[in-house]
Amino acid sequence: MDRRAAIKAMSYGAMSAVGGIVGWQLADIWHPAGSRPVPQPAPGLGPEGQSGVEPIDADAIEQASGRVDPLADEGGVGRHVVGSDSLPSDQASYLQKIRDFDQIYPEDIILGEDKLAILKSTARRLNKAQRVIGHGHFNLLSLDNLVKYCRRYSSIGKLTQQELDFLEELFFADATDYGFYGEKVQIEITATVPQRDAVKIANTGHFLFRGEAQAKYEKMCKDLDDGIFLTSGIRNVVKQMQLFLDKAVTTDGNLSQASRSLAPPGYSFHAVGDFDIGKVGAGLDNFNEVFAETDEYKKLVDLGYVELRYTPTNPFGVRHEPWHIKMQA
Repeated sequence: MDRRAAIKAMSYGAMSAVGGIVGWQLADIWHPAGSRPVPQPAPGLGPEGQSGVEPIDADAIEQASGRVDPLADEGGVGRHVVGSDSLPSDQASYLQKIRDFDQIYPEDIILGEDKLAILKSTARRLNKAQRVIGHGHFNLLSLDNLVKYCRRYSSIGKLTQQELDFLEELFFADATDYGFYGEKVQIEITATVPQRDAVKIANTGHFLFRGEAQAKYEKMCKDLDDGIFLTSGIRNVVKQMQLFLDKAVTTDGNLSQASRSLAPPGYSFHAVGDFDIGKVGAGLDNFNEVFAETDEYKKLVDLGYVELRYTPTNPFGVRHEPWHIKMQA
């Protein structure tokens, strides 16, 4: 079996490692046909006037590295371990969601109107901050430094208490309730990326971690005669927040739909080494499955560079991402 066939086989092999029945136990959020769906706030995103933020404790930290899906029943039947290699046993429904990731499903978690308004105002402020700070350095920005920039520059404007509370609620919410089962890799909302650990990649506006990630990327470029380039490297908490909020704005506050396209804040492996690549000149096709049909991608597979985190049948609840290069186990 050649390497390309092996990659494809591995992508679908996860389907066999499944047992039990997953209890998708989220409430029906729809009004009668013809009306707008009733938004169902995610845990931690409660009614106005309630912070809904749960402090991190030992149980939360333990859950962050292979926790059990809280949607499953207490008897253990149909449990799905977060970060595991197995799929939920309702394979047809699960795989449909990650294949048709931009569709709306009855179980989706959708913000109420009040929270949606705060989401939109927060997204606008983060985008203003990115324009002032610069796209490259914004990738490394910590939340503490974001707050300082917002206070310092009137063109951004100070983050309101509601916006700060919303960012905290979003970060500390349990993403499994959205249908995202990836591992949480950043526990601290104020996580920093030391400048000495990052190197800016020329002509991309992005950073990679020095050492293994940088060396792998440079060798890939050399072996493909500079036919590929870095489309996204290090993303600290604030950058992932901005991307996730922007996606959630386009989904009208559907957090589940947003999480099928990218990891919620704190769950992105871009914070610890992973990076995205694309074909020079391919434009938006670098961010869909067309990329997997390019000669550049096929050569990367043949040379053994491709170890995907988000395969077509990944157990994390995310769309297939052939452009995402896995660095961390």
